[in-house]
Amino acid sequence: MSGLLVFGRTGQVARELSAFPDTLCLSRAEADLSDPGACAAAIRAHAPRGVINAAAYTAVDKAEAEEALAATINAEAPGAMAWACADLGIPLVQISTDYVFDGSGVAPWKSGATPAPLGAYGRTKLAGERAVQDAGGVHAILRTSWVVSCHGNNFVKTMLRLGRARDSLTIVADQIGGPTPARAIAAACVTMAETLVSEPEKRGIYHFSGAPDVSWAGFAREIFAQAGIACGVTEIPTADYPTPAARPLNSRLDCTTSESVFGLSRPDWRAGLTDILKELGEI
Repeated sequence: MSGLLVFGRTGQVARELSAFPDTLCLSRAEADLSDPGACAAAIRAHAPRGVINAAAYTAVDKAEAEEALAATINAEAPGAMAWACADLGIPLVQISTDYVFDGSGVAPWKSGATPAPLGAYGRTKLAGERAVQDAGGVHAILRTSWVVSCHGNNFVKTMLRLGRARDSLTIVADQIGGPTPARAIAAACVTMAETLVSEPEKRGIYHFSGAPDVSWAGFAREIFAQAGIACGVTEIPTADYPTPAARPLNSRLDCTTSESVFGLSRPDWRAGLTDILKELGEI
């Protein structure tokens, strides 16, 4: 093929990528990331113009008990992809996460900031970034946050379900970040991959998240407002909602480099939310 090869078919971003022309999305049966060698072989077999890795182990809490498996999927597989891409001279776009940072402070994280992941998921995604870099090929690592869409499991769908069943919810208010529509991430990945084909000097690490930054509690209120759900929101600190994996409090991402290099403006998540609710038949 001469188009873009995508790892992933059922995830939020992969589902959106499948709608783009000239993309081929591989299912787990066609390329299982728990078998890194099979991923490299798929790239060589298809000989695409570029590769986007939209598949990952994303069960943040479960990763605490399954770090070895998460590392195979999130680090070893992208590394194998990157070496195959480097051999073929084609670009790889690897999706990463705000979880590579410890969430300290309040300033947006710059792409060159020193990572310090709090848990297994963040550690394995950071290892994946480094494996991609070590291959030495043309690549873009795209860190994003708080992915939402009408597909799969995500915060929007959880709030719709719980909001209709309860009069009020307690929602964490001291974690701040940018909800990011999966459709916008998919478009950004395609833009980056296509650009790197002709401008390999633009390789590097980039950030991309929705605007404006908001807390989970603030996000929930907007979901209820747009969907016409009369559910109150009581703000609580993260400390009152313990989870197996620690969450970064500050997930703000500085996305200025993505805009200056690739022309990618931060998407307005409120408009993206409206689109998602329409697709779900909520409004």
